[in-house]
Amino acid sequence: MAEETLPGTTADDGPDSIVLHVDMDCFYAACERLREPELEGEPVVVGMGYEPGEGHGAVATASYEAREFGVESAQPISTALERLPRIEDLGPDDDPAAAGRYRTVDLEFYKEVAADVKAILHDCADVVREVSIDEAYLDVTDRTAWDLAASGDRTLAEGFARYVKQRIAREVGVAASIGVAPNMSTAKIASDFDKPDGLVVVRPGEVRSFLAPIPVEEVHGVGPVTARKLGSLGIDTAGDLAEADASVLEAEFGSRGRELHERARGYDDRTVTPTGRPKSLSRESAFTEPTDDIEDKREVVRALAADVADRANSRGAMYRTIGIKVVVPPFDINTRATSLSGPVDDPELVESVALDLLDAEFEETTVRKLGVRVSKLSFADADQSSLDGWESAGAGGDDDNPDGRVSDDRADDASDDEPPKAGGGDRSHEGQSSLVEFD
Repeated sequence: MAEETLPGTTADDGPDSIVLHVDMDCFYAACERLREPELEGEPVVVGMGYEPGEGHGAVATASYEAREFGVESAQPISTALERLPRIEDLGPDDDPAAAGRYRTVDLEFYKEVAADVKAILHDCADVVREVSIDEAYLDVTDRTAWDLAASGDRTLAEGFARYVKQRIAREVGVAASIGVAPNMSTAKIASDFDKPDGLVVVRPGEVRSFLAPIPVEEVHGVGPVTARKLGSLGIDTAGDLAEADASVLEAEFGSRGRELHERARGYDDRTVTPTGRPKSLSRESAFTEPTDDIEDKREVVRALAADVADRANSRGAMYRTIGIKVVVPPFDINTRATSLSGPVDDPELVESVALDLLDAEFEETTVRKLGVRVSKLSFADADQSSLDGWESAGAGGDDDNPDGRVSDDRADDASDDEPPKAGGGDRSHEGQSSLVEFD
């Protein structure tokens, strides 16, 4: 009988996987700072369900500056505001920088910012698993390597992860912490190891020594109740868990006990898998300086339209909605879209519609970023609606839409999306809502 392999290993001699876990830092607060740059450096609390004078409502996320005052995610907002100085309560001699700001959750705006991040992640990896609105796993094994760079002081994988971080910061304006490791569970721990704006690389062969001193509650899959039970067994660190008797853990926790034991030893045979087909495809581009030059704007839209149409074609996707995104300084997001009578795969139509939407309202507008998106995707083998059919459909008696187009105020029809759910998977300590699709 062939010798069994250890969990997390393969029977061949292929290269070790390279997994990135990208985790946005205090994402909701970071989005609010994009919209209001004057909030940079101030304690910011983002919450939901709060009404002045009422006790309900909870903190969705708190900036690191706010956490210094004892504000935590899922804390009652009334408690948070008692701990956090508010600018209107400052005296004439108080430091304005110590004042905190409260903002109400705006998920639609956060989704727009997250879509920018998602576009970068999909550009940087062939396989992306979006976990929530603010985190994702990337398998970049085919994009980089564990080999040392020419400088000899870091791996190529580290340089690749730094490139991803820099693109997110430069093109979107928010910070991400990234963990790099040979497997998913270790990458997730690494991304949380040096927040905010961290980059931690755990090379093959270093996984177990990296995990050993980490508190057991940081092991992926260990919640508060499990951590307390492990503590009663004298298991306080990942190293303790790795050294524990697997049969005892299995007797106490069932099959999950053996799984946690393996993860503490650095074994995790899960692969990064996409969460499903996308609901939309988009590309965006920011100008070095905001511009109102219509030819510059049209040139960018043409390039983005061609890119998006090519991506849709390469994935075998047709689309029923074509839209644009226009970001006006400092970060006011405007989206416009046109819906078609049926799914199409038509690059020229994407360009034409996108330019029409741009010219209709934003010809003289100063913009900092432009985007093109196709949505209402169809991957089924169905008859494609022709442009002629689309136009004739509009000529069939719809006096409000003689050209057959149905315009929306938003690029995506929100009714097609499931409502946001509070709590992002096992990220409950962050208190941020989960949205499987960034778009």
